[in-house]
Amino acid sequence: MASIVDRVAEPSLAGAIGAVAPEPAPATISTPAVSRPAAERELRIDLFRGLALWLIFIDHVSPDVLTWFTIRSYGFCDAAEIFIFISGYTAAFVYGRAMLESGFVIATARILRRVWQIYLAHVFIVTIFLAEIFYASISSDNPFYSEEMRVVDFVSNPGAVLLQTLLLRFRPLNIDVLPLYVVLMFFLPVMLWLMKWRADLTLLLSVGLYALTWHYDWYLSAYPNGYWAFNPFAWQLLFVFGVWCALGGARRMAPILSSPVTLWICVAYLSAAFFVTMTWYFPQLGYLIPHWVEQWMYPIDKTDLDVLRFAHFLALAAITVRFVPKGWPGLKSPWLRPMILCGQHSLEIFCLGLFLAFAGYFVLLQSSAGLGLHVLVGIIGILIMSAVAWLNDWYKRSDAKAASWKAGTGGDIVGAG
Repeated sequence: MASIVDRVAEPSLAGAIGAVAPEPAPATISTPAVSRPAAERELRIDLFRGLALWLIFIDHVSPDVLTWFTIRSYGFCDAAEIFIFISGYTAAFVYGRAMLESGFVIATARILRRVWQIYLAHVFIVTIFLAEIFYASISSDNPFYSEEMRVVDFVSNPGAVLLQTLLLRFRPLNIDVLPLYVVLMFFLPVMLWLMKWRADLTLLLSVGLYALTWHYDWYLSAYPNGYWAFNPFAWQLLFVFGVWCALGGARRMAPILSSPVTLWICVAYLSAAFFVTMTWYFPQLGYLIPHWVEQWMYPIDKTDLDVLRFAHFLALAAITVRFVPKGWPGLKSPWLRPMILCGQHSLEIFCLGLFLAFAGYFVLLQSSAGLGLHVLVGIIGILIMSAVAWLNDWYKRSDAKAASWKAGTGGDIVGAG
């Protein structure tokens, strides 16, 4: 994807941070709309979004065992950063183009329709999740699941819990990304309008809001107590950064990202982050980190998107851009096809992954499973997600063929009748 602030051009994203995102850009909003052929789908964005969905599932289904196979055990950030950045990037690409072609009002209407879809998905998955957890607690005669997944209040006061669910204030454990996504998408029209006006200034305003959030401890409260696990005032920075990259920022950063100096800085930072995380699992290494560094570094807060987490994501993204360029042959590999399909149907697969994660977690706890069963449950869950993504893609292609056939033959049929 590229910029709606720049003219339609041929530049590749190979050197941009958007290597985990869509394709060449639409024309600038300030110029007249021009007709142009649809660009080829950027499979990198689908690949890394699918990867994020798989990693989120694995982190949830077996948080104490299978996380050794995910990035959160080897650095400061995890799949959440990937998912939110890509969400901002793709949202800007899709709705920035809509704003260019149809205007602010129509684009806003389309964005709000998507917000409504995400909101309904959130309410639906919370309802199913509550039923799933309640059944697990009753069938096992074990209140642990209700307590672990933070749904005890549903058992004692279901009416209030359902109302707070509609207000996005009640979420069981692990269901925190969709409410954040709803809020960020709701403000996307304003982001796009500001980006059209001054893209760099808009990003600077986002950084300012992030800094004020840390300084004044701004947050949104949750029900029955506490706060949102993903603070929108802080996580908006990653989403806006994705929008900014999509609207020309990635291309402007290309010379910096292609520099060998940048590469070695990223490698050094990732290596340092890897060493620090190893001290969490092997405390005997802790003495190698100076006390003043620990005081400066900890806690590395996920709720407010710690700077160290954000920097870790940037380093990963910069290296990814360099080694997974546009047109990378691996994107055509049948081995990566399931991951790409999951990324192309992200909302459905995300919701399915949450359901499968708790089901797998329940099975693993009830059976006191060893490593082998943990791995098996993880593989089965990913296979189910991939199968559903393939089925959705098959339906989509079938509908497209049917519509094409109808458009090509409908007139003759009507005439014959």
